[in-house]
Amino acid sequence: MIKHVKRISLPLLLCFAVTASANEVSVEVNMESILEIGRENQTLSASSQDRIDNTERQTDKLINEYKVVSKQVEGLKLYNAQKRIQIQAQLDLMDKLDEQLVQVVVMQRQIPPLSRRMYEGLKSFISLDLPFRLGEREERLSFIQKALDNPTVSPAEQLRQVLEGYTVESEYGMKMDTYKDTITIDGQDREVNILRVGRLVLAYQTSDLDQTGVWNKETNTWEELPSRYRNPVKNGIRIAQKLQTVNILEMPIPAAGVVQ
Repeated sequence: MIKHVKRISLPLLLCFAVTASANEVSVEVNMESILEIGRENQTLSASSQDRIDNTERQTDKLINEYKVVSKQVEGLKLYNAQKRIQIQAQLDLMDKLDEQLVQVVVMQRQIPPLSRRMYEGLKSFISLDLPFRLGEREERLSFIQKALDNPTVSPAEQLRQVLEGYTVESEYGMKMDTYKDTITIDGQDREVNILRVGRLVLAYQTSDLDQTGVWNKETNTWEELPSRYRNPVKNGIRIAQKLQTVNILEMPIPAAGVVQ
């Protein structure tokens, strides 16, 4: 029995030795694999850290860009708000201008007939007024008439010319004037010196001082004056010519067709 056991123990020992040796090799292989995996993990960890750092930098960059864009957006919001206020103000102004334009159009339609009526009134006034500087005044009326009949002249310009005619006629009543003219005396045309004192007196005097007369508004004729008015009219002519200082003059003012 004992011999039998000894025969069997040798192979078993050999087998055990081989197994032990194989286990040592396996342990060495496993350790190397573990170390390799560790090195790979370190490499992966470093790579991951780089990616994390890069992502963090990109994130910071995006955050900074977002802050800049946010400020720009806020600025644009304020700008747009101001522009909306300005645009609304312009729209309100346009509405007012539209209303004014409508009023202007209405006025433009009313101006031509108004100018025409004023012109007719001016024309009638001159025909009933003292007959001084008729050529000049009739020429002015003709000029205004042509402006009123000309469609290329604006209504405003037409009215301006009519008003200017009224202004000139108004100034006649506040000034003293003298000029030479030809009038009919006793059926004969005579060249005389005309003296006008506002619209109160329109007198004449021949160059030789032989005749002195006045326009009678009641009879619409020239009437000869008494000789005592010769010097006052002569002095009045000299004052109007600025050849003599202004002084008190006894001037003939016709009343009820009688001059005394």
